Amino acid sequence: MKVLSTSLLMLGVLVAGHAQAANNCTIVLKGDDAMKFDQKQITVSASCPTITIQLTHTGKLPASAMGHNVVIAATKDVDAIGRDGIKAGLPNNYVNKADTRVIAHTKVIGGGEKATATFPGKKLTAGGDYTFFCSFPGHSMLMKGKLVVTK
Repeated sequence: MKVLSTSLLMLGVLVAGHAQAANNCTIVLKGDDAMKFDQKQITVSASCPTITIQLTHTGKLPASAMGHNVVIAATKDVDAIGRDGIKAGLPNNYVNKADTRVIAHTKVIGGGEKATATFPGKKLTAGGDYTFFCSFPGHSMLMKGKLVVTK
């Protein structure tokens, strides 16, 4: 009986863990003064009505010197969005406001600050090729990762 109870408990943990991974609707990232995100790959579900981006800057430098944001885009568009973001400047969070290639982005924050942004899950397609990155000038070479989108 004890073996059966333990087996059922483990099955419940596995099923709950799988359900949570399959319906992940929040992107949680930390950036630091060494120009690194704490994750290189994140999985979200396109079935989420809303996806939330939560960014924490764990460094100490101000936004003008070492600011970070999170931009979500198709991988093929990352370089062009970054170039256009430099022209937009810090007052526009290094994102061209009229750029339809940008799926979502947070504001640029400095050390000790947090930023949150939301966007509809339907903007993503399961199996699509997406990247999250920081568009602060020069940061995207190091501060980027793969966004895996499930159904």
